[in-house]
Amino acid sequence: MSEAEREYGLATQDQFRERSGLDLLRAMIAGELPAPPISRAMGIMLVEVEKGRAVFEGRPGPHLFNPLGGIHGGFALTMIDSAAGCAVHTELHAGVGYTTVETKANFVRPVPAEGVVRCEGRVVSHGRTIATAEAFLRSEEGKLLAHGTSTLIILGSSR
Repeated sequence: MSEAEREYGLATQDQFRERSGLDLLRAMIAGELPAPPISRAMGIMLVEVEKGRAVFEGRPGPHLFNPLGGIHGGFALTMIDSAAGCAVHTELHAGVGYTTVETKANFVRPVPAEGVVRCEGRVVSHGRTIATAEAFLRSEEGKLLAHGTSTLIILGSSR
């Protein structure tokens, strides 16, 4: 699906209640459900999911420059938080939500201002109320740009 064809918005409450996290995210990737508005604002998109894993791709550019002309660290942190959170979401039952309690990141090298970056998140631990996940942001060449962990609280019955 091209960027021009992509629909942005939110899944309805009924769609959220009727689909597991994995099914909901797969429907977003397929364009059956809208991508969240932050995807457009940040230039990031969910591109792959499987149980316990989520991958985002992003296109940094001048719209993300900080005052010194580099890509703002919030872009990398957002990708890490999104990939980690969606990795956890793939393991949740229909109607069960989550939210981030804490995300920590280490910035290894500057995010390039051009090209595509890729962030892969994986679940580390998933309990009834708390889950943790890690994520790694890499350049097109596979160089590590940043890595981090997220702690998430599960809202509802996850198991």
